[in-house]
Amino acid sequence: MSDLSIFARFRATAARWPDKPFLDILSETADIYGVAAGEISYAEMLARVVKRSDALAAAGYGEGTRVGVLLHNRPEFLEIFLAANRLGASIVPINPDLRRSELEYLIAHSEMAAAFVLPDRLAEMSEAALTAGSAMLPVTPDQPTPPLPTSVPPAATDDASREAALLYTSGTTGSPKGCVLTNEYFLHSGDWYRDVGGLIVLREGEERMLTPLPLFHMNALAVSVMAMMTQGGCLILLDRFHPSTWWDSVRRSKATCLHYLGVMPAMLMKAPESAQDRDHAVRFGFGAGVSSELHGPFEERFGFPLIEAWAMTETGSGGVICASHEPRKVGTHCFGRATDEIEIRIINDAGDDAQDGQPGELLVRRAGDNPRYGFFREYLKNSEATQEAWEGGWFHTGDIVARDSDGDLRFVDRKKNVIRRSGENISAVEVETILAKHPAIRQVAVAATPDAVRGDEVVALVVTSDADDETAADIARWALDEMAYYKVPGWIGFVTELPRTPTEKILRAALKDLVADQMAAGALHDTRAFKKRSK
Repeated sequence: MSDLSIFARFRATAARWPDKPFLDILSETADIYGVAAGEISYAEMLARVVKRSDALAAAGYGEGTRVGVLLHNRPEFLEIFLAANRLGASIVPINPDLRRSELEYLIAHSEMAAAFVLPDRLAEMSEAALTAGSAMLPVTPDQPTPPLPTSVPPAATDDASREAALLYTSGTTGSPKGCVLTNEYFLHSGDWYRDVGGLIVLREGEERMLTPLPLFHMNALAVSVMAMMTQGGCLILLDRFHPSTWWDSVRRSKATCLHYLGVMPAMLMKAPESAQDRDHAVRFGFGAGVSSELHGPFEERFGFPLIEAWAMTETGSGGVICASHEPRKVGTHCFGRATDEIEIRIINDAGDDAQDGQPGELLVRRAGDNPRYGFFREYLKNSEATQEAWEGGWFHTGDIVARDSDGDLRFVDRKKNVIRRSGENISAVEVETILAKHPAIRQVAVAATPDAVRGDEVVALVVTSDADDETAADIARWALDEMAYYKVPGWIGFVTELPRTPTEKILRAALKDLVADQMAAGALHDTRAFKKRSK
C-alpha cells in the first residue's frame, strides 16, 4: 500500500469494507469497562473518528500536537489515535497502572497538550500536571475537548515520517525513554504482518484477531491494530488475560488468530484437559517467551502453533524476526532467522562476531539504503541515547542470543538491567529512584529474582534503621501510590550496606548474588500480596 498516514490507511480500508467489523467488544470486556458490547464496523468507526477529529481541530489541535491517552483497551483509545493522526497530531499512550511520580515525568517530558483519561484518574492527572508545571488539562472522552491557548493548524498533507505516537519504554539508566514512532513505523508493521507468510497468513476481510495485550504497548497498537486495519480484519480487545475464561472468549469471539505472552500458555496448561480444548477456530498464535518445556505439549493439546517472535518497541516490525516457517525447532527458545530484509550481527563482549553456538548481543538493522526503516525515529530529547543505541550503524538490542549452524536464532538472556515480570519490562534504576523518596529508606537497590509464574519478581534491598515486617509492609503500601503495581517490590530485604563499585555505583553482579543468598536464607520479607492492580 502507498498510504502515507495511519488514518489514510484506515479510511481506505473503510471504503473497501465499510460494513465489516473493525472491533468486537465482548460482553465480559464491555461489563468491565461499562461500554456497549458488540461489533463496531469500519464505517461506524470512521464516522466516530471524523467527528472526534473535527472537535480536536476546532479546539486548536493540529500538526505536532501531543495528546495523552489513559483509557485501557476501550474503543475510544483507537478513536482518539486515528482522529489525532488525521490532523498530523500524535498520541502518548499512558499505562493506567502508572502513579504519581511516573505521571509527572511523562507529562513534563512529553509536553502533551491534553490528555483523555478515565474519570477516576482526572484528579490524579490534574495534580500530576500541576506538580510537573504543565498547563495540560485532562478530560474524559465524553467531555468537551479542552482548547489550546494557541491553535495549531492541521497538517496540510500526509507524511510517513511524521510522528504518530510517543511510546515510553523502560530505561536501564533511569527514567523511561520516549520512543518517537512515525506513520512509517505503523504502516510497515501492517505490511509486514500481511506479507510474512509461512504459518502466518492473514486472509483479506476474514480474520478475527484476539489480544489481551494493552494498547499502550507496541504489540497491540502497532502490530495487532495495523494487521487488522491493513487486511480488513476484526480486532477483539480484552481488558487483560483471564485464564479461567480465556477459552470461552476465544470460542465466542470466533477468533482465527491470537497474540500471547509467555506466561499465558503456562497458566492455560495448568487447567484440566477437556474435550473442548480444540473446540475453536484459531489457526495460529503469535508472541514470545513460551516455556521450552510447554511449547510442544501446548500445541499438541490445543491444536495450533505458537509462533515465537523477537522485536522491541525500538525495532518495531522493521527488525522483527519470527519462526513462521518450518522447522520451527519447538522447545528450544528458537525465534527463527532473519529474512533478506533484515541484517543481524551477534557480537561478544570484545565487539567481535560470535561463532555459531556462542551467545552474544544481537545487533539488527534494515537491509538496503535505509538501515532504520520501520524502526523508531529517536529517543525524545535524548540524542546521546539514540546515538549509543545505533553505534556503528547497527541497533544494539541488549538481548543475548545464539545462532545455530542452520542460521536459526535462540534467545539466551537479557544484557540490560531490566526485570521482566509477566511481560512487563521494569527498570531497576527507575524503581530505585522512586523508592529512595520513602522517608524510612536511606539507600536502596533493586534486582530480579526468579518467579515460577511471572518469570521475574522485583526484589528491593534496603538500608534503613527500621528493619522489620511492618516497615516492609509500609514500603510496599507506599509504593503502590507512587508506581505501577507490577513494579512494586514483591520481596524486600534489609541490609546494612549495598555492594558498590569504587565510583559508588551499585555493583549489579554482587547485588544479584546477595539477593540469591538472602532468598536462600529466608531473610527476605514477602510483600507479593500487596501487589494488586488498582481498579
